[in-house]
Amino acid sequence: MSRGKLDPTDLQILSDLQNDGRMTNVELAKRAGISAPPCLRRVRVLEEQGFIKGYHADLSPELLGYKVTVFAYVGLKSQAEADLRAFEELTQSWDEVRACYMLSGEIDFLLKIVAQDLESFQNFLTSKLTPAPNVGHVKTSLTVRTSFYKPTVPMAQVIEEHGGPLGGKG
Repeated sequence: MSRGKLDPTDLQILSDLQNDGRMTNVELAKRAGISAPPCLRRVRVLEEQGFIKGYHADLSPELLGYKVTVFAYVGLKSQAEADLRAFEELTQSWDEVRACYMLSGEIDFLLKIVAQDLESFQNFLTSKLTPAPNVGHVKTSLTVRTSFYKPTVPMAQVIEEHGGPLGGKG
């Protein structure tokens, strides 16, 4: 398997692991229609090639005390590549920032920020984000609720493009 050249077995493995990262190698192999040793080798290659970026548990922010989610639209004073990278690196150091997207257009970055309450978000906004180097302006939107969240990649189209449906769900 070369990078970018996935066969139906690879796609089945990716789809199944995405839906249940705790699945045993034996169950994964069974679903992919291969034995356990080659399945484990394929998973390791998929990890090495970057198709599988990691494994994690999907935690409940609310149950852990993070009741506020805010999206911040950040415009920088300078869009020089070094300044963009410096801002990206800075956002990675802030625990409150859970995602950072560089955008095209008048907004440079979209940040997803979590906080335990409005006061802690306000503190983050006024002590970290707004005074950060090169930040020109910040607009924020407080979420009312999350209707749904899909941390997965839609596999059905990829599977269809590679020869049709597989045994598992995409």
